[in-house]
Amino acid sequence: MKAVFFDIDGTLWDRRSIIPESTVESIHKLQKNGNLSFINTGRTRAFVRRRNLLDIGFDGICCGCGTMLELNGKAEYYYKIPEELAEYTVETIRKFGFKPVLEGRYNLYMDDHEFEGDLFGTKLKDELGSDLLTINGNWGKWEISKMSCSTPQPQTDVKGAQEIIGRYYSFMTNSKEYVELVPTGHNKATVMDKVCEKFGIDNKDTIAFGDGSNDLEMLRHAGIGIAMGDGCDEAKEAADMITTGQKEDGIKNALEKLDLI
Repeated sequence: MKAVFFDIDGTLWDRRSIIPESTVESIHKLQKNGNLSFINTGRTRAFVRRRNLLDIGFDGICCGCGTMLELNGKAEYYYKIPEELAEYTVETIRKFGFKPVLEGRYNLYMDDHEFEGDLFGTKLKDELGSDLLTINGNWGKWEISKMSCSTPQPQTDVKGAQEIIGRYYSFMTNSKEYVELVPTGHNKATVMDKVCEKFGIDNKDTIAFGDGSNDLEMLRHAGIGIAMGDGCDEAKEAADMITTGQKEDGIKNALEKLDLI
């Protein structure tokens, strides 16, 4: 039995949240052949909600870069950033020009004035509706496990913020204008270990699919790490195998090559 982990954005689906039918069929065949499949995403649980994704029927959901593991609809593991640290973090990063989105398992938090005209902010509003709350209006009442921040250049000083709060967080930089703050000790690999412990699976029997910078630990840690053909260079360097692109049946082609479907 293998445990197979899938990133969402750029791996399972594209920028329009479209999942190839070949991917859905392949995951079903994978499970039918006695293997387990898991989402492993940087998104927190509040932002994993689209039916075309959840209706695939994964065996579990790993969320928030390793800060949550959900099995059978219940949280097997969850890390919450302590309130005082969360407040200190938001105050600090704003001084350095960051525009934060606070991410939890029930809600995301964002202040409109910081994301006016921003496509990411618009996407959050459209997808989350009333589950998107304000930061300032709920000060100190947040329930969160990580943060995603807009870091517009040149007014943002990422290194300056990192010098102050770097011991509390890993700074995962996806681009010059976007960074994730993930609590120290958590990433997509650490939650894989929790899955393996729960199901009695050896790490050598794990497979991971990813495309971006927050997938690097997962790709390196898995028994077989697979980078999407249209993924970033760092992901390809970290992987054991490179498949075709997300829209070119990348997941199906890799699972066939590994004789899992």
